[in-house]
Amino acid sequence: MALHQLLPSTSTFTPTSSLNPTSNSPPSSLHHIRRRKFSNFRCSASSFPEKHHNNSMNSPKPDDDLVELPLFPLPLILFPGAILPLQIFEFRYRIMMHTLLHTDLRFGVVYSDSLTGTASVGCVGEIVKHERLVDDRFFLICKGQERFRITRIARTKPYLVAAVSWLEDKPSGDGAPEDLEMLATEVEGYMRDVIRLSNRLSEKPEKEVGDLRRNLFPTPFSFFVGSTFEGAPREQQALLELEDTAARLRREKDTLRNTLNYLSAASAVKDVFPSA
Repeated sequence: MALHQLLPSTSTFTPTSSLNPTSNSPPSSLHHIRRRKFSNFRCSASSFPEKHHNNSMNSPKPDDDLVELPLFPLPLILFPGAILPLQIFEFRYRIMMHTLLHTDLRFGVVYSDSLTGTASVGCVGEIVKHERLVDDRFFLICKGQERFRITRIARTKPYLVAAVSWLEDKPSGDGAPEDLEMLATEVEGYMRDVIRLSNRLSEKPEKEVGDLRRNLFPTPFSFFVGSTFEGAPREQQALLELEDTAARLRREKDTLRNTLNYLSAASAVKDVFPSA
């Protein structure tokens, strides 16, 4: 049974890399989450992992604990709270949109690429604004909601529908509320330093970095931080799959610290060799 993997059809889909821990070039400003440009997608044949065709990917779950969710495989990761603009023009996904606009406006976004296949954990995208064009294409603005895990494929035509279970962060064994707040504050501090050095290396005007927490609690803040790691989809997927806020914040802190070390070294080289 095959799943058609969605790939960018033109250069208009270029996720703006806010933090790429594996890149050799300096990351851009972290507070730029995603380019506000509609992304176009087309389909090319790809195999859907066999594990999704089993009744369960992990331990069997009663059907009462599962819900059916239309799936939209994309070469990006959607996090809870993040905004995703899309342009829909392929026939099967136009059918999906017609159905969703008359029901609950929600579908599942799952990461998919030609190397790793389709992820088993994704995020619900809720349509918060849409425009239907005369040729039946759709412009959508979606917002990330809860996470889910694919348990089995319910059907593949006219579009992919899966039975999913919901994912929530579990209480950390060592994550008291004050510890989570401290972790979130440390992560925010690293983000500020990365933005400052990144702007300096890019020769952008020095300016005060605004409030990055925006009064977010640690869990939604950890999702916001993950959404800024564009250009590193495997790292983003790993962060999305974690079910422990403290573990997610610690991993993000390590990534930001490594990025800051890289930027600090690059800044020192630039000071010594200004023309380099």
